[in-house]
Amino acid sequence: MAPKKAKKRAAEGANSNVFSIFEQAQIQEFKEAFTIMDQNRDGFIDKNDLRDTFAALGRLNVKQEEIDDMLKEASGPINFTVFLTMFGEKLKGADPEETILNAFKVFDPEGKGVLRKDYVTQMLTTQADRFSAEEMEQMFTAFPPDVSGNLDYKNLVHIITHGEEKDQE
Repeated sequence: MAPKKAKKRAAEGANSNVFSIFEQAQIQEFKEAFTIMDQNRDGFIDKNDLRDTFAALGRLNVKQEEIDDMLKEASGPINFTVFLTMFGEKLKGADPEETILNAFKVFDPEGKGVLRKDYVTQMLTTQADRFSAEEMEQMFTAFPPDVSGNLDYKNLVHIITHGEEKDQE
């Protein structure tokens, strides 16, 4: 007879092997993100949770169609397993540069390719795995904003994934 933990793991695997796609640390990060998005703490992400999450990120004018389209991507109610599966499908075969770039694009709805230094600082020091003041200083030393205080995140992502500065087109 298998120990209880093994049975539980086997049962999870029978429902979905999504937990085998990610490392434990990644699953924990996704769980933190899910918990932040599940504003009403009912174990599911719904329309109101998405609207509240966008509001917390500073996007107050999200169209209902945009939220509906996001929810339609799921096969049903979005619990944590569905949430993880959706990320697994999105990331499968995705280029790391594209994945990181898409994360920044969430904060740049106009698609300018730059984010305000103060906005980046606020987001990275107040959300999920918070950056310390020292980590922020290190980041801005390595990737200084332009004279207007904008961070060119497309170049930042290129350097993170390729190790050298992108030629300016």
